[in-house]
Amino acid sequence: MKPKKIEITGDSLSLTWDENNTSKISLNYLRDECPCAGCKGETVLLKTYKPPKRENTSSNMFKIKNIKVIGGYAIQIFWKDGHNTGIYSWDYLKDLEKGQTNNTPQNYNKLI
Repeated sequence: MKPKKIEITGDSLSLTWDENNTSKISLNYLRDECPCAGCKGETVLLKTYKPPKRENTSSNMFKIKNIKVIGGYAIQIFWKDGHNTGIYSWDYLKDLEKGQTNNTPQNYNKLI
């Protein structure tokens, strides 16, 4: 599973996969579910870091400046507010597509 085409269409990221099906993920949901340690936390040497809730938002935080393909497994999104540390794997993007239907946040409570 790998996208043949990645494009921004309005307020969504559209991915056309090699099986010719398409995923659309809202930019707001995509940013809210950024998988980086600064947004979702991480565990290092048995200590868990959970970042504080984001308090300030700007209109640029939900707009994409650039997208870079990482290897053959993911994309890195460069947001217009300067945030760019999230690496979205193909599997994670598929999970986001399913989760946005119910507006379900991804579960990061069990950081290993």
